[in-house]
Amino acid sequence: MRVKLAFLNASLAIPEFDAACELGFGQGISANIHAAASVTSWHGTDFNPSQAGFAQELTAASGTSANLCDDAFADFASRTDLPDFDYIGIHGIWSWISDENRAVIVDFIKKKLKVGGVLYISYNTLPGWAAFAPMRHLMAEHAEIIGAEGTGIVSRIDGALDFTEKLLATTPAYARSNPQIAERIKTIKGQNRHYLAHEYFNRDWHPMHFATMADWLEPAKVGYACSAHYLDHIDAVNLTAEQQAFLKEIPDPMFRESTRDFMVNQQFRRDYWVKGARKLNTLEQTESLRAQKVMLTTHRADVSLKVTGSLGEASMSEAIYNPILDFLADHKTKTLGQIEQCVKEWGVPFIQVIQAAMLLAGGGNIAAVQEETNIAKSKKHTEKLNAHLLNKARGSNDISYLASPVTGGGVMVGRFQQLFLLALSQGKKQPAEWASQTWQILAAQGQKIIKEGKTLDTPEENLAELATQAISFANKQLPILKALQIA
Repeated sequence: MRVKLAFLNASLAIPEFDAACELGFGQGISANIHAAASVTSWHGTDFNPSQAGFAQELTAASGTSANLCDDAFADFASRTDLPDFDYIGIHGIWSWISDENRAVIVDFIKKKLKVGGVLYISYNTLPGWAAFAPMRHLMAEHAEIIGAEGTGIVSRIDGALDFTEKLLATTPAYARSNPQIAERIKTIKGQNRHYLAHEYFNRDWHPMHFATMADWLEPAKVGYACSAHYLDHIDAVNLTAEQQAFLKEIPDPMFRESTRDFMVNQQFRRDYWVKGARKLNTLEQTESLRAQKVMLTTHRADVSLKVTGSLGEASMSEAIYNPILDFLADHKTKTLGQIEQCVKEWGVPFIQVIQAAMLLAGGGNIAAVQEETNIAKSKKHTEKLNAHLLNKARGSNDISYLASPVTGGGVMVGRFQQLFLLALSQGKKQPAEWASQTWQILAAQGQKIIKEGKTLDTPEENLAELATQAISFANKQLPILKALQIA
């Protein structure tokens, strides 16, 4: 559903997604959630067998026909039992694989993506990585050369970070020319070491200019469609008036996109490409947008009228957004056309309704909604998958998403909120009962709540905090999760 709103905003037609594929699916959480929450048939591979095994466990729990395996890309691409795909997703891995594997993927897209099909690809981008790339290389070299054999990647990463801080303390000319480096190192030190191993310490690590990506994908016969990041569609929060005017004077759309990356110092791109783009005329676009269904997925009082783009933080007009948010506050499905009619008396034109939808969706406050028939078909699978995930939440906070048949995708739900849902599903109707059961689960594992950086030591403190959270959950999040058909 995310594709649809982005494509309609860009005046592009999209296919029905009958078959989809994810290359490098990690734990398979996204693939399984989308397989359960939509009528799309999902396929994919991830070279890590433990990750593929976990993905298959989720598939079995949901009862979908998702086909997720641990083939190498070359082996997966040579399979003869795969359908042609309406959608292929490649999240992140492009920046951390060899040119040989990139060539395999491009050939796979060429052969298996249908005409009119959509490719999603995200990758580290230049010029945003240009300043930090030398430091990343030095840290990786330290981990490889100086890091002690047999100490493990976590220890070698810690050693590389300590070395980097000592280097910066000598005030090298590189750091004086790039003063933001020290702040980035400080941020990195606070991040999960296994994430850092993947993000910074891979053997292959290749940020890429947009134009270079276009050259790579040319043999696959796909063309750039639009950004998959909704906020990128809104020039007003990313570009000055002077920059917007400058870009409009560039006749070539691809070169314009490359130039824009310099204006925003793009570091990570999330893009849609399409095999044979078909432009909608103004009437087709307007009618399709008016028919697009959305719902508010955040409590009305919690929606911030602040948005952060490349230019920094900007305020959204209360005169435009308050009428829209008030109309959506009951969390019922509304079309953009219905929103347009509702806010006419406040003088809000449809073009501003569209922009508001993109900004609110980009902030995670509204989501596109599936057709009723697809919701009905998906619900039995999302119920099974969510029940499995709620049960897993008893032992860890590793998975913070549940599947919604309404949106066709995932919704962020924290561990304690999942445990409250688990208690509710087991017949406990009151917040106090949810809190009590959740504390029993935590206490049995010797776990305690950390609040504002401080561990709550006594059972009474933990139970009181859980009770407060359970009441807030009942008042704010639960009605939304019911509207999303998760609860």
